[in-house]
Amino acid sequence: MSVLTGTATASQPAPAAFGLGRTVRLGLSRIGYETKVYFRQTDTLFFTFLFPVIMLTIFSVAFQGMGNVGANPDGTGGISQAAAYLPGMIAAGILLSGVQNLGVDIATERGDGTLKRLGGTPLPVLSYFFGKMGQVFATSVLQIALLLVVAVVAFGVSLPTDPAKWMTFAWVYLLGIATSAILGIAISRLPRSGKSATAVIIPPVLILQFISGVYLQFALLPDWLQTVASIFPLKWIAQGMRSVFLPESFASVEPGGSWQLGLVAVALLIWLIAGLVICRATFRWIRKDS
Repeated sequence: MSVLTGTATASQPAPAAFGLGRTVRLGLSRIGYETKVYFRQTDTLFFTFLFPVIMLTIFSVAFQGMGNVGANPDGTGGISQAAAYLPGMIAAGILLSGVQNLGVDIATERGDGTLKRLGGTPLPVLSYFFGKMGQVFATSVLQIALLLVVAVVAFGVSLPTDPAKWMTFAWVYLLGIATSAILGIAISRLPRSGKSATAVIIPPVLILQFISGVYLQFALLPDWLQTVASIFPLKWIAQGMRSVFLPESFASVEPGGSWQLGLVAVALLIWLIAGLVICRATFRWIRKDS
């Protein structure tokens, strides 16, 4: 009898392990599904995937007649307009891939009843999020790769050769994309319907790009606007990317006179934790007031 009891006790953890394995397998399959759906949506492709590449091309061509950024008084030195805009476009792509893409996508799925239907299936919520975040990671990596190829091939931008720079790029990217994805899930609760999702989410994201050092040099903004931008994660993602792709001499024009990578990490971690708390408290398969 004791042997039977012992056997039953030893087998008890098996269902939990099976459940976790099933959740992971379903999540992995969702990544492929979500990625296919993403690339079939032409509006999503333009406004999230190709938008940073298009903006990099426009700004690089439009302002190349102004000469290099940070050039000496005699016109020598400095970096090209494309090189100056590249880190900002990478940061914008991270924000668009996470916040805008997931925010609009999940709000739309809530509005058209997709989440309600999924809530009636055995699909775990974690598998659903695993698929969404996996899709964001996969598409953002492809987007950054395309940005770098266009910058190097079309505009002759020189990429960093120091391995330490690429290590910084890796952790800023991972923290940035994770934070953006979590905040995208959290912000998806704001639209009252799927039809209003783009109107509610895109304008704030666009404003953040203008005040966070993406389209305009951050050091040229008024102090009060720099303070406002510093509240939000895009400013810190852009600053981290500038530390990777811009010469060290450019650090002197940053608000603190340096890249402040420690503050970059702290700010993004705070937003990541805050986003997780909001998601845990507010996400439902369907709205309570629907």
